[in-house]
Amino acid sequence: LMQIFKEINTIQEFSKVNKLKGKTIGFVPTMGFLHEGHLSLINLAKQHSDIVIVSIFVNPTQFGPNEDLDKYPRDFDADSKACETRGVDAIFYPSIKEYYKPDASTWVIEEELSKGLCGASRPNHFRGVTTIVTKLFNSVLPDVAVFGEKDYQQAAVIKRMVRDLNFPIKILTGEIVREPDGLAMSSRNKYLNKEERKNALSISKSLFKVKEAVLNRTMGFDEALTYIKNNITASGGRVDYVNILDADTLNTKNNFEGVSVIAVAAFFGNTRLIDNILIERI
Repeated sequence: LMQIFKEINTIQEFSKVNKLKGKTIGFVPTMGFLHEGHLSLINLAKQHSDIVIVSIFVNPTQFGPNEDLDKYPRDFDADSKACETRGVDAIFYPSIKEYYKPDASTWVIEEELSKGLCGASRPNHFRGVTTIVTKLFNSVLPDVAVFGEKDYQQAAVIKRMVRDLNFPIKILTGEIVREPDGLAMSSRNKYLNKEERKNALSISKSLFKVKEAVLNRTMGFDEALTYIKNNITASGGRVDYVNILDADTLNTKNNFEGVSVIAVAAFFGNTRLIDNILIERI
């Protein structure tokens, strides 16, 4: 039977008891409003651990002043049913006051991989992410934690933090899960009206097209950037960034040799969507 914990000390106790029994703890941190992308991460956690814990916490410190914290979609009942169906052992559902004291003054900051992309357009976003993930790790005490590759930069930042701060945790990443028409699954997709939803397909379509052209060597580097930007703009989107980066270091590149990630963020209406694609050219 799936259990629900709201206090840090009770989830810590749950993990400690299971570890004493020799069981490994797998952890999937989420902000709720779960979709198939999240559920695929739960499946991955189940393959690599004995006990799976999912956290549901809309973390205020990773939202900027004019972002969608208040209207971020929430549906705990649907989330807990989805977790139960997938065989999750426990949900950790803390309150904001459980996690942030009014005079809290300690932050965890990664200073290299978090600089560009979303870090450039959303100041303090990653400071909020690395701090809350550290807090969650200290609460859940996992052996394995699973993050989605849709937020490629976030996964890279977390891996670096775990390495640099010597967390005894193995980080796994799960592939992007897409709607049948190619749109990357996201809790924020529900904000899109019908027209915006259709136009937002320009992101994934551009990425797939560029990958194919690059692998066939029929499209150059600058051309690829321009193609994606123009496609999104022509579909009524507002480009936040389109960057081609080294898949490991997230440094900007000027050619497609080796493994590259093309990362995109764009607004359709007021909704900011992110997506990416990996291209390996030997």
